[in-house]
Amino acid sequence: MLEIAHSPLFGIMLSIVSFRIGLWVNKKVGHPLANPLIIAMLIVVAVLSVFGIPLDAFEQGSSFIAMFLAPVTAVLALTIYRQRKILAGAFFPVLFGTLAGALAALSSIRFSATLFGLNEQMIASLLSKSVTTPIAIAITEQFGGIPALTIASTVITGLAGNLLAPVLGKVFRIKDPVAHGVGIGSCSHALGTSKALELGEVQGAMSSISISLSAIWTVLLAPFFF
Repeated sequence: MLEIAHSPLFGIMLSIVSFRIGLWVNKKVGHPLANPLIIAMLIVVAVLSVFGIPLDAFEQGSSFIAMFLAPVTAVLALTIYRQRKILAGAFFPVLFGTLAGALAALSSIRFSATLFGLNEQMIASLLSKSVTTPIAIAITEQFGGIPALTIASTVITGLAGNLLAPVLGKVFRIKDPVAHGVGIGSCSHALGTSKALELGEVQGAMSSISISLSAIWTVLLAPFFF
């Protein structure tokens, strides 16, 4: 088993199969907590633990999948193009909506850090939790944070958005698909956007746009919160 595990194909296949199982369970159960990403992570952790497979062996293959994160994000431009007329009519709401989202994310981290007495390195690691991973890591490195902690917080934030986006939309009675999409993309980047695309093409397009705009706002505003 260990010989197979050290092949790059092992990490790739385990990731794909685990996610497919997660999708199947989600479809059968139909509950927000049966999230495919969470199920996939639990399966991967279980397989590595039961068979005593080192994390480094799994990463040999899974890192190939991670390389496609940026190109796949670029594919979202197709959805944006299809909804360009809606975007043209809602340019300023989207622009200032993402600004509000970035300010809310940065302010909440700064407030929480002060409340719980976190040091500057921890703050630097968490400031960019609401933007897409490559940019979040760049911001963290700029301020001397811990990239591993940034990745963990970014994933948790994205999962939270993926899980809670439909629920919060109903709780706060958000009927406007543009507003819903901007809220999701501003707070929970690509993982949230995957859920926005399920809710509707307009929500998905606005969420996709918000990923980029939120990242720009965060890069510009982060120095004022550090």
